[in-house]
Amino acid sequence: MSTAAKTLLLLPGDGIGPEVTAVARRVAGRLISQGLALEISEAPFGGAAIDAGGTPISDETVAAALAADAVLMGAVGGPHWADQPFDNRPEAGLLRLRAAMNVYANLRPARCFNALADASSLKRIFVENLDILFVRELTGGVYFGTPRGIETLENGERRGVNTHVYTSSEIRRVARIAFELARGRKREVVSAEKGNVMEAGLLWRQEVQALRDAEYPDIALSHMLADNMAMQLVKNPKQFDTILTDNLFGDILSDQAAMLTGSLGMLPSAAIGDAGKPGLYEPIHGSAPDIAGRGVANPCAAILSFAMALRYSLGAPELADRVEAAVSAALDGGARTADLGGNLSTAAMGDAVLAQLG
Repeated sequence: MSTAAKTLLLLPGDGIGPEVTAVARRVAGRLISQGLALEISEAPFGGAAIDAGGTPISDETVAAALAADAVLMGAVGGPHWADQPFDNRPEAGLLRLRAAMNVYANLRPARCFNALADASSLKRIFVENLDILFVRELTGGVYFGTPRGIETLENGERRGVNTHVYTSSEIRRVARIAFELARGRKREVVSAEKGNVMEAGLLWRQEVQALRDAEYPDIALSHMLADNMAMQLVKNPKQFDTILTDNLFGDILSDQAAMLTGSLGMLPSAAIGDAGKPGLYEPIHGSAPDIAGRGVANPCAAILSFAMALRYSLGAPELADRVEAAVSAALDGGARTADLGGNLSTAAMGDAVLAQLG
């Protein structure tokens, strides 16, 4: 690891975001005290940024994110900002940040810690040792396509329009990341789309196959319709290793797989782009306004998101292994927040992880 200090921008956000990222910052602080060269700064984001300056993310925060080595965020949104215009809601700040950082590949691991296998809605036999990596395209597709909006027709009816659109280069760049990551796993990729009814899905299938044939003949590639994958994830999730999806289906399918692991509170994510550019890391859970401020949220997803930052952006994969092992050991020792059937507070769960980290 380089002796030059890396930089991490922390965006706590809304709801439980500040609570769980505070614990992740404590974990980072422990590693800094043990020699990790890391400088941490912080900025308001989402609804908190709207309250502070009228916009969900400021130009200054975008610039800080682009200048950092990694960005770790909590969560955004909540009923307090429901009346904001669509383009100024907390979620709009997240979409702007992703686009500005050009983090087009979302990595969502669905890993079931053995200590939590019985917390899944499926039987232990289906989820024990489950380890799926979703690679989701993040800056294209229906969430970003134009035209979009709500319009009033001549007959008085209202019509909502969203456009699902992809180019070959957008597909190939995220597929390349999936194939590269698969080389470090089981060398198997399943690509999901709806090419039977969507032209953009057919293009996705064709471009992914062409890239595999040209550059990754060592990777076993198969294609699956997204609705069938939804069924297969419940029927036999361990058949999957690396899954490649577009933005919309990846959002849905990875959340479905998340619940196989026992709790959304356990699952991190990474959003990365071109080599050498900063990555964006966040737990996949939302802001959970119903429990915000009570100190009961599970911080493990935020801690594991920091571990992913160590692995992919901060040049410290060995420390990522240590953090992940500490979370696993804390769970093996019986540490549980309410979402896992326990009664530990957010801070106490952090204490359990730190005790294992040493």
